[in-house]
Amino acid sequence: MPTQRTTDKRRQWTDIVPANRLTQFGVVVVFGLLVLAVFGPMVSPYDPVEQHLLNRLQPPSLAHPLGTDQLGRDVLTRLLYGARLSLGIAVAVTAVRLVVGAAVGLVAGYAGGWVDEALMRLVDTLLAFPGIILALVIAGILGPSLVNMMLALAVVGWASYARLVRSSVLSLREREFVTASRLLGRSRLHVATSHLIPNIVAPVVVLATLDIGGVILGTAGLSFLGLGAQPPTPEWGTMLASGRNYLRQAWWLVNAPGICIMLAVLGFNLLGDRLRETLSPTQSAQIEQL
Repeated sequence: MPTQRTTDKRRQWTDIVPANRLTQFGVVVVFGLLVLAVFGPMVSPYDPVEQHLLNRLQPPSLAHPLGTDQLGRDVLTRLLYGARLSLGIAVAVTAVRLVVGAAVGLVAGYAGGWVDEALMRLVDTLLAFPGIILALVIAGILGPSLVNMMLALAVVGWASYARLVRSSVLSLREREFVTASRLLGRSRLHVATSHLIPNIVAPVVVLATLDIGGVILGTAGLSFLGLGAQPPTPEWGTMLASGRNYLRQAWWLVNAPGICIMLAVLGFNLLGDRLRETLSPTQSAQIEQL
């Protein structure tokens, strides 16, 4: 029979590596993408933008495991550099969304009154428009570039964080420990940093994890339409756009970045679902409504 120490170790291990196979798949995909994004470009012998026209449209081989594109560039190398770019953009945009949305939601929920009303009407206005359509409009007005695309995606996505944080703050500010802190004469800043923010971290982190997959998809979509990364930047969306004209002649040009986008979005969604399952049913319901 297993000892108590062995049982405790098994429980700790299952807490780190979940038993659900789909969740395990999501964790492996996310970890694999992160490893490839960080270390992949270091081991690739090819330059992601250097052209070799004599080697154009070569099928997958030992020299080029995923073939070459219409300009003779190694597709695998461009995918690895694209993973670094796509994941970096997704993390940066999600961080901006989180900071702005959490700040707005915290102020609205704790201040109340006309401040809450004004900020929530702004949030409702943003949530009334489909995010990708609004991002298309903003990116189209600002002009095609990576920075403008990131700005557009950040602008349309912070409202969900604001609504989640506000609802959590409205519930927390009536709790006994917050009331006790007020009666002791603590400042609003002390109450927010000591009691409110620590209790809203978990649902915000879950929403951010789920949001990363959406940002990756939005980045690829805007780049595919020519409003994001511009050639010869190795980005998954631009790779899809440049390879669509060779779909019958070189299937790997579209399939390779398409599969990467699908796996990245699926992996982060599965990981986010696992994190959401660890929360209370109330917090999970709040996230599902966003």
